[in-house]
Amino acid sequence: MGTVLQWLWSFLTDRSQQVAYDGHLSAVHHLLFGSVLGPLLYVLYTAELGHVVARRGMQLHQYADDSQVHSSVTVSSTTVAIQTFTACISDINVWMSVSRLRLNPAKTQVMWLGSSQLVGQIGIIDVPVLSTQVCAVESARDLGVVIDSQLSLSAHVTALCRSAYYYLRQLRPAVRSVTVD
Repeated sequence: MGTVLQWLWSFLTDRSQQVAYDGHLSAVHHLLFGSVLGPLLYVLYTAELGHVVARRGMQLHQYADDSQVHSSVTVSSTTVAIQTFTACISDINVWMSVSRLRLNPAKTQVMWLGSSQLVGQIGIIDVPVLSTQVCAVESARDLGVVIDSQLSLSAHVTALCRSAYYYLRQLRPAVRSVTVD
């Protein structure tokens, strides 16, 4: 019985599957007993989204149900980049509507990345996203890490210290009710 369980455990751990769609590979990792079908179907369902973004000359990164569109531009071409980004978001919205998905502009964030001198030269604060204006942010949370516009991790360290201090303060009342033994 122990040998069968060991074999089953070794078979189900550290597995991954790849989906090939139009020459692009996407990996879906299967860890332990988790279902790979949900993420696999999502990758297949949204595989065409990369082509929609690429038509506008931008790049796409997807993490679970989160999609990130980005491009690298010079300070002098930020106005053109905003126009391209707005058109790309519009194309994504059309594709998502046809695919029975919904883009939520309220959860959309825009951030300029670069040195403080370069980011300071960008005068564009509000970016049109569909029918709303999105204000460019100084920092954003991405997969649990707070990223700031200079990529210095100072915002992440501040958030981490704030969270640790909060939990330390929550332990104080609990210590009073615990016996010495």
